[in-house]
Amino acid sequence: MINKKVNSVQEALEGICDNATIMFGGFGLCGIPENAIAELVQKGTKNLSCISNNAGVDDFGLGLLLQKRQIRKMTSSYVGENAEFERQMLSGELEVELIPQGTLAERCRAAQVGIPAFYTPAGYGTEVAIGKETREFNGKMYVMEQAFNADFSIVKAWKGDTAGNLIFKGTARNFNPVMAGAGKITIAEVEELVEAGTLDPNQIHIPGIFVQRIFQGEKYEKRIEKRTVRKSE
Repeated sequence: MINKKVNSVQEALEGICDNATIMFGGFGLCGIPENAIAELVQKGTKNLSCISNNAGVDDFGLGLLLQKRQIRKMTSSYVGENAEFERQMLSGELEVELIPQGTLAERCRAAQVGIPAFYTPAGYGTEVAIGKETREFNGKMYVMEQAFNADFSIVKAWKGDTAGNLIFKGTARNFNPVMAGAGKITIAEVEELVEAGTLDPNQIHIPGIFVQRIFQGEKYEKRIEKRTVRKSE
């Protein structure tokens, strides 16, 4: 069995250069590849085109790359929690493509399974459809959307093995599964890395064939984006 384990985040991110297009798993701050993002900040890799549901917050997640002006373009569905993102977008410093959330997920999945394009009703008759092919099916209009073409996918899982098999935990099973295998090279960051054959095959969410590199991260902050508590009585 092929061993896909690499020994460090630095080794995992080898080959990610300026101007790369990268998918980042996660939703809000849940299930984001914290170690990989921190390493890209440290490396100073710039002019990145990032595909992610959102852009983190001002001082965490992809917000760290935005702070350093390392992102050239963001392709997202929701960006409302990041003031720096808003500033860069309104000033013209950052190129932004906003996509309906379901369309974003399906464009990832299409890339994952080798489908070049698909039709969806989402966005028809709005700015989302400008410049895109439209077509009628059974009396309803649809917009053609193309699969993403990313150089790298970076996903975060709870557990993984040296063969690249992944298990996600709770709501961290969000955009991570559809982004695994959707880039030319998929890098998996995991909290716990075990030997191949250790994981229960019935519990695996993503098979190792979708993953090229896997490493064990460390010192996860797992910050909560918005904490809501009940008022004391």
